[in-house]
Amino acid sequence: MRILILSHQFFPDIGGIEINSEILGYSFSKLGHEIHLVTWTEYTGPDNFPFKVIRNPSFRTLFAQHNWADVILENNPCLRLAWPNLFFRKISVVVLNTWVSRMDGTLGLQDRLKFVWLKRASRVIAVSDAVRNICFKNAKVIGNPYSSEKFKILKENPRDKTFVFLGRLVSDKGADLAIRALCQLIMDSKVDKRESPYSLTIIGDGPELQVLQTLAIDLKVINNLTFKGSMTGIQLTACLNEHKYLLVPSLWKEPFGNVALEGLACGCIPIVSDGGGLPDAIGMAGLVFQRGNLISLVSTMKKLIKDTNLQERLKLNAISHLEKHQPDVVGKQYLDVIVEAYELISNCKRAYSCDCSSSTLK
Repeated sequence: MRILILSHQFFPDIGGIEINSEILGYSFSKLGHEIHLVTWTEYTGPDNFPFKVIRNPSFRTLFAQHNWADVILENNPCLRLAWPNLFFRKISVVVLNTWVSRMDGTLGLQDRLKFVWLKRASRVIAVSDAVRNICFKNAKVIGNPYSSEKFKILKENPRDKTFVFLGRLVSDKGADLAIRALCQLIMDSKVDKRESPYSLTIIGDGPELQVLQTLAIDLKVINNLTFKGSMTGIQLTACLNEHKYLLVPSLWKEPFGNVALEGLACGCIPIVSDGGGLPDAIGMAGLVFQRGNLISLVSTMKKLIKDTNLQERLKLNAISHLEKHQPDVVGKQYLDVIVEAYELISNCKRAYSCDCSSSTLK
């Protein structure tokens, strides 16, 4: 089958959609399908992928790629790349990786157009129950994959540090809440901050870095914090492997939360906020606290630290949970949806010589 993946952004950009597009491209190619990926992301280096990557396409190239494909997979609605299908009417599967709305929850014109676009798709996939329930109730839920080759447990690394935060340093990711929670935890332990066994490593960069450093100084926990900046590859994996617990205190409702899977894969037990798809991302392998609530976060941290039996149960649950998010497993689930849509429409056209509407597939 010839599958055209539309990914607004792609390697070398780093993000959930970019990584998912890469993983799906590898998985589909491995299963014997011919894959082309179209993206707006420009890159002058070599594209060492087992599939063809077309960057910053012209109108003519975009039309040619749609004409070539048997199936169009939009990894998140991307109208600027997908509109030629209005003419070709190819089988289309649209993946909802995030909310169809503005950051404040309101709907702009583009968002309304995306909802119309979703209704004409052959199939819609949502990355979490939260995204399905809010954006498109007829979607099939398939949780995100993670890069199992990159994120894994390194047995040679001593796990002698406590908490780690991984994410962009912007206000809605809640890094400030993690710092306040660390301060409260140390205060409640009634030991000198210099002798406290609790620490927090912050991995990431962003506009809030200086604000967070000032907060740590004001709370007198700067010596208990380590700001690592941005990390990738084996350095990131090694750093995560040094920690026992991962904090994902997002104030924004995350559509899924790949970072939770990456931490789990490196042996960290995640504590995540209860908004959006984060509970889906950890399953029964982590703990959830009330979003934005410092008391709830500190209480959950204490509970996890004190209960070693709970820690062992969560680690055991992580094995089966991660198995469901292996690239090959998720890729096969996506392909099952694609093949089902392709065969249903193809059979319908052959049997009735009709142009089946997308509504017959919902």
